[in-house]
Amino acid sequence: MANTTTRAAGHTRNPEIGNSIIANGIVTNYHDIGSGAPVLLIHGSGPGVSAWANWRLTIPALALHYRVIAPDMAGFGFSERPDGIHYKLDVWVAQAVGLLDALNIDCADVVGNSFGGALAIALAIRHPARVRRLVLMGSAGVPFTLTPGLDAVWGYQPSISAMRDLLDIFAFDRTLVSNELAELRYKASIQPGFQEAFSAMFPAPRQRSVDALASSEQDIRHLQHEALVVHGREDQIIPVNNSVTLAEWIPRSQLHVFGRCGHWTQIEHAARFNQMVVNFLGEV
Repeated sequence: MANTTTRAAGHTRNPEIGNSIIANGIVTNYHDIGSGAPVLLIHGSGPGVSAWANWRLTIPALALHYRVIAPDMAGFGFSERPDGIHYKLDVWVAQAVGLLDALNIDCADVVGNSFGGALAIALAIRHPARVRRLVLMGSAGVPFTLTPGLDAVWGYQPSISAMRDLLDIFAFDRTLVSNELAELRYKASIQPGFQEAFSAMFPAPRQRSVDALASSEQDIRHLQHEALVVHGREDQIIPVNNSVTLAEWIPRSQLHVFGRCGHWTQIEHAARFNQMVVNFLGEV
């Protein structure tokens, strides 16, 4: 089993930095909060993203009921960016399984956002016994045509104005997007190593990256896990039809579409999203 440590006290001022563990050979920053049945949260792929930034409104709510595990996937946040690594689905899925192994977790509920949804689907297909239930939010993981919004996200070049433009694409509710938030997320995106890894993950032409994250229709149709599929109706990054497709293909699934909502369901409709997830995971 890998060793786990808490980050030095000097880092505690940054809520994005949690504990450190070796997961399939990758030094992984992760949050481990609450108690009870384990729930693994897998973040999206925006520039400067981390598990905490993605799930900051979700973790405290779920931790009242469950043990919440939220890692930074390789190349993101404060996890390791190994020299020579080729960022791909196989690497990220193996890291997720390695994290469960290192924490002695045999089976967990898995909640995936966007890119993280694609990882959650692949994890359930490749390691079905390690996943109890799935929550897929604004998920990739099925074939679709690259949207201008996703192309802009993956093609991000750091500047405050570029980050502000991206935040406008993410959110339906523009009151959530401020100059202060844009500056905060811009600063996150230019931390040492962040942009270098990010730009290497999804190079143009980016349709290849969409296709590389997709699982086959046959494999998805064979999933036996119960799944809650959630999407924002006005999502400009991942088309809402992705979730319609997932709800059609996954036999034991249910679909909820939030109106007046972009790609930030967990932020724009935080209370309702959190309660929905708690209810779904708690069903007998």
